[in-house]
Amino acid sequence: MSLKNNIFLAFMGLLAALPAQAALNVFACEPEWAALAQELGGDRVSVYAATTALQDAHHIEARPSLIARMRSADLVVCSGSDLEAGWLPLLLTQSGNSKVKAGGDGYFEASQFVARLEIPAVIDRAQGDVHPGGNPHVHTDARNITRIAEALAARLAKVDAGNAPAYAARSRDFLERWRSAIGRWEQQAQPLKGARVVVYHKEYSYLNSWLGLVEKGTLEPKPGLPPTPGHLSELVGLMQKEPARWIVYSPYNDPRAASFLSERSKVPAVMLPFTVGGSDRAKDLFGLFDDTIARLLAAGK
Repeated sequence: MSLKNNIFLAFMGLLAALPAQAALNVFACEPEWAALAQELGGDRVSVYAATTALQDAHHIEARPSLIARMRSADLVVCSGSDLEAGWLPLLLTQSGNSKVKAGGDGYFEASQFVARLEIPAVIDRAQGDVHPGGNPHVHTDARNITRIAEALAARLAKVDAGNAPAYAARSRDFLERWRSAIGRWEQQAQPLKGARVVVYHKEYSYLNSWLGLVEKGTLEPKPGLPPTPGHLSELVGLMQKEPARWIVYSPYNDPRAASFLSERSKVPAVMLPFTVGGSDRAKDLFGLFDDTIARLLAAGK
């Protein structure tokens, strides 16, 4: 065997003996951010979603299994604006993971990179579950995903500098496809502009702002408080004067209040997926908005 072949075989053996580079561990508080991190990271990230579309991210138990996941995280990606205030700080403290402490490079709050709606002038707990930093459900406006994706790609490159070129390439590809999709969604949604909608919780404020929908009421009498018979009766009276086109709720909401109001107002109740995994079609971020707009259009006919 030639010297050249011997050197080549020795080099290949050395490569085989080297440990494989571990994927970056990403702890995502909500499914939409898990999906975005996967889009931007590909096989260079290992993504764990702490919640599902069937769970209310306001109210999650800080289980030992979540603490264990947080302990091994390299990057935490959450909505922020106090959405996870009841459980995320406990996970961060109990995990003892200094890499993901709030304010560090390993801690990413998506809502901090977009203009937030409904920032209260006065904080009064009597008004219900009001978020001091504004409405945290920023992902329901597809344009916000663009800004957050740019910021998250930069953060991935910072905490995992060795793979920075790969994150940049995947970001360019995703954003090109995403901007094209936004144009398609906005064209499809033109017939929805100006339509009145009643929502269960104020989780669709960004969607309404983006598509030009007009929120006329909420099934919750105050944010975070369950619907009451008296409040639903008031909504029936309101909708008799100013009919809405839909009553909207999410997979984690109890559908009975929406059904009650729908039966008495003759306005269709529409379940929107809200996040990735919220319907069979919403398997990723593209499917989420495809299905959301399709459901509104179908129910508005």
